[in-house]
Amino acid sequence: MKRRSSFALGFLALIAIGAALLGSPAARVAGEWGDPVSALFTAWSAVCVTGLTVVDIGSEYTVFGQIVLMALVEIGCLGLMTYGTFLLIAIGRRLSLSREFSLMNAYGVEQIQGLKGLVCWTVMSMLAVEAVAAVALYPATKSWYDAVFYSIMSFCNAGFGIYPGSLSRYFSPYPILIMGFETILGGIGFLVLYNLCTYRFLNRSSGARGRISLHTRIVLRFTAYLLAIAFVAFVALEWNGSLSGMSAGKKLLAAFYQAITPRTCGFAVVPTESLHPLTRLVYEFLMFIGGAPGSAAAGMKGTTLAVLVYTLCAMCRGESETVIEKRTISMAIVRESLVIFMAMVVFAAVITGALFFTEAKSSIPSDALFFEAVSAITTTGLSVGGTTSSLSIPGRFVIMVAMFIGRLGALTVVMMIGDRESIRMIRYPHEELVVG
Repeated sequence: MKRRSSFALGFLALIAIGAALLGSPAARVAGEWGDPVSALFTAWSAVCVTGLTVVDIGSEYTVFGQIVLMALVEIGCLGLMTYGTFLLIAIGRRLSLSREFSLMNAYGVEQIQGLKGLVCWTVMSMLAVEAVAAVALYPATKSWYDAVFYSIMSFCNAGFGIYPGSLSRYFSPYPILIMGFETILGGIGFLVLYNLCTYRFLNRSSGARGRISLHTRIVLRFTAYLLAIAFVAFVALEWNGSLSGMSAGKKLLAAFYQAITPRTCGFAVVPTESLHPLTRLVYEFLMFIGGAPGSAAAGMKGTTLAVLVYTLCAMCRGESETVIEKRTISMAIVRESLVIFMAMVVFAAVITGALFFTEAKSSIPSDALFFEAVSAITTTGLSVGGTTSSLSIPGRFVIMVAMFIGRLGALTVVMMIGDRESIRMIRYPHEELVVG
């Protein structure tokens, strides 16, 4: 419990430092101290890798302020513990046993051997992907600064932009495809990337060839499923709606990118407020699911959805066990998936109710408030129009709490260190209960 609280306090301390820097005269174009609540909200959103903002990043912050924002996003993406461990490794210090087990849980690694290499690989691979993407984006942006900024925001799945209209400035096939695929890489998780990059190499000691893990296969499969569903839904619902007036090629390009961004990132090429209500409902479903464990994305996670779907199919077939690709999933994992799902539903309902209460006297529609709540609790960063900037001060604090809960949900595996399982010494008699 102490480790959890200390980790959360460290998380809040980073937000406080970021808020102080973003509110300073050096970070603001006006050259004077800014609104502390706006600075706190922006830093909070950056560390939580969300992208919701109450100010215009390009006109509010100087280059120094935007660099601070990028640093907060980078640190928030990887997590304080991973960065701290990387620094310990870099200066040659040995990892403590508790730190090793915490990282094993975070990455899904069952053996400690090679864990240091995995952590180093995680940090360096993220920097390498962002560097390659920045180089690739330069011909489109004509600015190294813009290329680096949007490369970081795309991989970290943060929707901050320095120009109005989100990505409308760069709405052409080359930059949109690069940022789209970079967003996918950031959303599938570092463990998947590690598995894909290393599985073909032989083990020197045994000569055995690596394999694609079940986790990697499920993440890639459900990512493809959800992208296909989102793409088809967007084309069907928006072809003659928000996409009208575009050429067929641009419609397909917009549909492709808009199928990617709702699960992880807050960028958009089509204004959210112009979408059909049913399209926004699909968005809320995708935001709720989120990305993969150990990724820049939050939400319920695609692997959780997979366990729930296969469990439902097993129940329909009268089977007592959940089996995925000839592998039995333990009841502990099934229970955790159910708990995650129910917790996300409860969190979304509570945050929505809190916004209904704080914004009772505002003119913001209830469906926009619900969309904002889901976007915040899943750290997606999409918003309907100017909903975020129109929130009252209490409403902004509600959104900050939601982003904090959503980001801690992504980091819960890291913080669950050394918890002892409670073993009930007394067994009670069984009795049937009618449900359904």
